[in-house]
Amino acid sequence: MSNSNKTRLYDALKTHFGFDKFKGNQEAIMTSLLEGRDTFVLMPTGGGKSLCYQLPALLMEGTAIIISPLIALMKNQVDAMRNFSEDDNIAHFLNSSLNKTAIDQVKGDIIAGKTKLLYVAPESLTKEENIEFLKTVPISFYAIDEAHCISEWGHDFRPEYRRIRPIINEIGIRPVIALTATATPKVQHDIQKNLGMQDADVYKSSFNRQNLYYEIRPKTQNTDRDIIKYIKSQEGKSGIIYCLSRKKVEELAEMLQVNNIKALAYHAGMDSATRSENQDAFLLEKVDVIVATIAFGMGIDKPDVRFVIHYDMPKSLEGYYQETGRAGRDGGEGQCITFYSHKDLQKMEKFMQGKPISEQEIGKQLLIETASYAESSVCRRKSLLHYFGEEFQNDYCGNCDNCLNPKKKVEARDMLLAVLETINALKEKFKADHVINVMRGKTTNNVRSYRHDNLDVFACAKDEDEKFINAVIRQAIIAGYLDRDIENYGLLKITPLGQEFAQHPQSFKIVEDNEFNDYSEEVAIKGGASCAVDPELYSILKDLRKKIAKKHELPPYVIFQDPSLEAMATTYPITMEELQNITGVGAGKAKRYGAEFIKIIKTHVEENEIERPEDLRVRSVANKSKMKISIIQGIDRKIPLDELASSKGLEYGEILDEIEAIVYSGTKINIDYFIDEVMDEDHLDDIFEYFRESESDGIKEAIQELGPEYSEEDIRLVRIKFLSELGN
Repeated sequence: MSNSNKTRLYDALKTHFGFDKFKGNQEAIMTSLLEGRDTFVLMPTGGGKSLCYQLPALLMEGTAIIISPLIALMKNQVDAMRNFSEDDNIAHFLNSSLNKTAIDQVKGDIIAGKTKLLYVAPESLTKEENIEFLKTVPISFYAIDEAHCISEWGHDFRPEYRRIRPIINEIGIRPVIALTATATPKVQHDIQKNLGMQDADVYKSSFNRQNLYYEIRPKTQNTDRDIIKYIKSQEGKSGIIYCLSRKKVEELAEMLQVNNIKALAYHAGMDSATRSENQDAFLLEKVDVIVATIAFGMGIDKPDVRFVIHYDMPKSLEGYYQETGRAGRDGGEGQCITFYSHKDLQKMEKFMQGKPISEQEIGKQLLIETASYAESSVCRRKSLLHYFGEEFQNDYCGNCDNCLNPKKKVEARDMLLAVLETINALKEKFKADHVINVMRGKTTNNVRSYRHDNLDVFACAKDEDEKFINAVIRQAIIAGYLDRDIENYGLLKITPLGQEFAQHPQSFKIVEDNEFNDYSEEVAIKGGASCAVDPELYSILKDLRKKIAKKHELPPYVIFQDPSLEAMATTYPITMEELQNITGVGAGKAKRYGAEFIKIIKTHVEENEIERPEDLRVRSVANKSKMKISIIQGIDRKIPLDELASSKGLEYGEILDEIEAIVYSGTKINIDYFIDEVMDEDHLDDIFEYFRESESDGIKEAIQELGPEYSEEDIRLVRIKFLSELGN
């Protein structure tokens, strides 16, 4: 680039944006674009991507077309550009939110040559009238923001993005700049191929955000409480909490509010005015925390978000990287804490059913990568950067949970040799789960149909734990001995380095995976091993429960379930209000059985001079949610449960979860009208009698005892009837 052009670039940077120097690759990227070359930019969130096309657009002849996926993002960017300029018509957007008059105004400004940046959604770009209009406009270049949306391997795949290249060809060929904050080598290749820009200048910035602290915690029944405690320890700091479902977003936002945390919800199901209001309240710091689905945060430029909490592990590591990347964009502290349960990923896999097979396979691969990252004990930074095709030179970053609590390394040389030998015997045509099944001698359908149970390597590691072999495979991939062929759905291949290792083995030390004992809602209600803070009180409460149960001739679980007793022995409720806030208690049970429990807890607290931990007494939302009230009203009106479920947007199993929670906390309901429709009388009597006699209310035990002709749904329905009639 000539010196005069360079001076022009620096002058424009100072004049329009008030900066004295460029960040990272910005200058080289802009030079490439100004010189008319296709340019591919891979730059993490907060690296200054937008400037790479904003500044050249101001300097070049004509209007730049910026293709962007979200209306909120466009509005945000247009507002930002107008702030930098004296003239509002410098930037416009064209999308479905505009009426005819507004569209004519935009077109008028473009024709008059006043508009340097026009933001369009891909859907608007495909409209015939817009194509015809843009053919008449001098265009400086096309910028494709969030370009990972083009790739079906990208975490936000948008089919309409695949049509961008043919439309550009139709409107008129000009240079193209594609930008993304998250792309694996596979996604990058896909983007360039689809946009016909294989010869583009490629600029990659490092994905390493040193200021971000990464931590994965197991999801337990106390997760809500842990989140509240954490936020209270971060007083006055801004944070985002991501949940997968809208229902959880609303519940959690409400829970934070009743615990005196300034929080608001944000999801696509809210009307756009409320969404914008809540977003602005967060940006203007009227609230500290926003609880959101992943719809929130695309392009939201708040530099001082100090923590990002994932209530659910995201569907892909791209999603995880992009969402955690919203923390600490100013280079200051950013804490990224994720609550992980393998069951959540299994649920996501179920949601994929019904999609095309190739999409299901891609989705599954992304989930496997996510599980590997979450369960691994390797430095989080090293795992994450490896996923994005970047090598982190150290084994220790000092700013993640695995580095701050390192595990002892164990020798895995022989296991790696066995893995290499098995992959070789399977001719590098299978995924990790099949390799592990062969090594452990499991005769699954696949193993049998391929006759892999006849191989010499079959059962070569039959006494080894699956988790250990998995850890060896994951860490061998990071070390470069193995490769997961993503193009072919994750088949394991041996690299030249792996071949070398097989010829000349040497020490290979690994850290074993983290333990994540799976937690599910079922366990939350049913309990299990006690995890109460005060085992002595827990034992006293169990004895009291037994005594009351005997008096009423009921199984103990009908009075209170184990998790409710554990919570009492952790938070020491000594008033009726506090007792009602315990999970699974509710007003009905508190009134019926609560007095004796409160009395015993009070005595125990006084005798042992226990200081009750204030921060542990998390307030729960009264009546838990409007959803529960409307379900009870629906049952009162005798609406069949399957119809009631679909009217609330719930699966049938989910409405049973809700009804169980209602009866477990002491509310009496009558679902006889539905049971009589779907079940014969003998069936009903058998199950009812089983629960009267049984010491446990577990469904698995009931199925074992009653036999396979009794379905899980029927057993759950009768358990609801039993608890409601006898317990409440």
